[in-house]
Amino acid sequence: MGRNRDDEYWAEEANPPPPFADAPPPPPDVLPKGEVYDWYTRGLDLLDGGNAAAAVTLLTHAAQAEPRSRSVREALARAQFDAGLYVEAAESFGWIISVNPADDYAQFGLGLAAAKTGDLASAVEHLALAAAMRPDITHYATALRGARAALAANR
Repeated sequence: MGRNRDDEYWAEEANPPPPFADAPPPPPDVLPKGEVYDWYTRGLDLLDGGNAAAAVTLLTHAAQAEPRSRSVREALARAQFDAGLYVEAAESFGWIISVNPADDYAQFGLGLAAAKTGDLASAVEHLALAAAMRPDITHYATALRGARAALAANR
């Protein structure tokens, strides 16, 4: 069976480029001190301490240095969400899902971020996936009910 141009499209969709692949490296004088792991752990500490914007800054550096790290990307997505950067958070959670569609937390995060940007249909889709994957996590189902109600109210 021969190939068609759609094969190339789907091949690109199946293997998205790593985040920040096309970004130039930052100049050495603006990099935080330490190694990538230090940036990651400090970013998590900042996020846990309620300083999401500072966490975004550090975790963005970590994601640029380790573009295929799922844990760095998840921490960045959480920080972006907490900082009110919902579009960016949706992109980060979406990247995780493109690598691992069975990641229930990324589905949940993408659903919440989509709801915050007003994309309620997408929110319901991803929250439903998260809730189906992990019916034992009640806040997944609670968020899904809220998104479904908001979607119904907007119709």
